[in-house]
Amino acid sequence: MQYETLELTVEDGLARLVLNQPALGNPFNAQMCADMGRVGSELLGRGDVRAVLLSARGKFFSVGGDIRMFAEQLDTLPTQILEWTSTLHMGLARIKRLNAPLIASVHGICMGGGVALVGACDVVYAGKSARFGAAYPQIGYSCDAGASFALASRMGIARARRFLLFNEMLTANQSLTAGLADYVVDDAALADTAEQAARQLALGPTRAFGEIRRLIDKALRTPLESQLEDEAQALSGCAASADAREGITAFVEKRAPDFKGR
Repeated sequence: MQYETLELTVEDGLARLVLNQPALGNPFNAQMCADMGRVGSELLGRGDVRAVLLSARGKFFSVGGDIRMFAEQLDTLPTQILEWTSTLHMGLARIKRLNAPLIASVHGICMGGGVALVGACDVVYAGKSARFGAAYPQIGYSCDAGASFALASRMGIARARRFLLFNEMLTANQSLTAGLADYVVDDAALADTAEQAARQLALGPTRAFGEIRRLIDKALRTPLESQLEDEAQALSGCAASADAREGITAFVEKRAPDFKGR
């Protein structure tokens, strides 16, 4: 499937999802929202995706919302926002439902919705020159694209609140301290380092990864008894998978497992 603002390729289980409006700074505009809805459906519908590597082309990772587009539609903006977010949020929700882990490779400026997108990833690599900005309050807006959930999950509620309220701009090292990034690497090594991690996860037990991702996402909002039962059922489901059988067999035979994502 072809997209105007994104590029998606899948090879050997690794999906590369690239923000692809470099001349504009990869903004969250109407077409990008529509494309994100479609790419979420495509990824969820495929059976060959075992990891997703998120990156961007151009000088910026993402400048966030398309302010010029907003300015041109001020009178109809409340209704337009409901339309744009309907596709954007649907796509993001479907991507979060994947078994495949999400890895982000962030360079340059990452603002607003871009930060929300990155925050929803399981592992975030940031180049040393990367900068992460809240952006929303600067134009009098609250957040979208799952920012409230993603940032609270990564940074903690109090730190995420402060990041948004004070419209903070974090350096790569500050984002590491805040929990927004997991690793900071030299800019020149960023792409290769993130790619290596994504390839490693693409060779893993995909069903187990998916269960772990879902369990962690709801861990702090589910009663303990319910979480324990969810863990038991998830573990039982994994036990029926070919990967679990291979993992146990490989352990007994003292060899590296050859997982197939099944």
